Amino acid sequence: MEAAAALESWQEASRRRRRSAATRPRRREAAAAAARAPGAQPEVDGGVVLRRIQEAREDLLISDFWSSALGESDVAPGSVPEETPVTGSCRLKCVCYGVGNFATCVIARNQLAFLLLFLEKCQIPRSHCWVYDPLFSQLEIAVLSTLGVAVLRENEEGKRSVHGEPTVFYMLHCGTALYNNLLWRNWSIDALSKMVIMGNSFRGLEERLLTRILHKHYPYVAKILKGREELAFPQTSRYTDVFNDTSIHWFPVQKLTQLSTDTWAFREEPDYQDCEGLEIIRNKTEDPSAADLNPL
Repeated sequence: MEAAAALESWQEASRRRRRSAATRPRRREAAAAAARAPGAQPEVDGGVVLRRIQEAREDLLISDFWSSALGESDVAPGSVPEETPVTGSCRLKCVCYGVGNFATCVIARNQLAFLLLFLEKCQIPRSHCWVYDPLFSQLEIAVLSTLGVAVLRENEEGKRSVHGEPTVFYMLHCGTALYNNLLWRNWSIDALSKMVIMGNSFRGLEERLLTRILHKHYPYVAKILKGREELAFPQTSRYTDVFNDTSIHWFPVQKLTQLSTDTWAFREEPDYQDCEGLEIIRNKTEDPSAADLNPL
């Protein structure tokens, strides 16, 4: 449960629990449209982008949102094991999907700045963080490489195994299919208990989607609802569009073992053949040689 312990360390300054009402997430398509709107910032050189990321990081660090995330949010007593806080020497990893075009979109840039701060707070080396978005430009890939994170070059559609190691998945405002794919790839008590997901509130997904749609098209999200713990991000006016409807999810062994045997017997890979409004960019390549620029 090292991933959960890392988050406990991140939130340990206070014991007050804060819950915010979920709002419909700002989808990445809307963010991309905003970036293309009149008056949007044109893509610039890498040095300017790096400076803007640093400015976003500094603004976030002194914001009410960051102090609230550190000091006012906490999990319910006993929901996260009391373990030694994770240090930089641990094997904790981070995978980021769908952060968006941060060179031109302020929302995406703030989400990237938060990711960098989170890595520092949990003492996760940037080399242990893998990032992917099918919309990345070559400039953005170069900037991410300069920042020291590993850039994935294959669209995994979220189907990445934790390989038995504690892993934080940072995937804000992503399509439901991406979460469903991630759960499918790691559909076992051992793998799920090593995973933390920072992304769209599963509680919000359950409330917004019709039950039959959730179970038909996103069965792994539906099946895991009783096996997860969820903590909502704090909400502040400045970062409403950046972190709305965002929660931290983790999957305690004691909850997972209470799920029925039938829950684990179903292992069919999702295909979404007749799913309308699928919010995911599919992998169109069939190149078996495709691999990470920085392999695990």
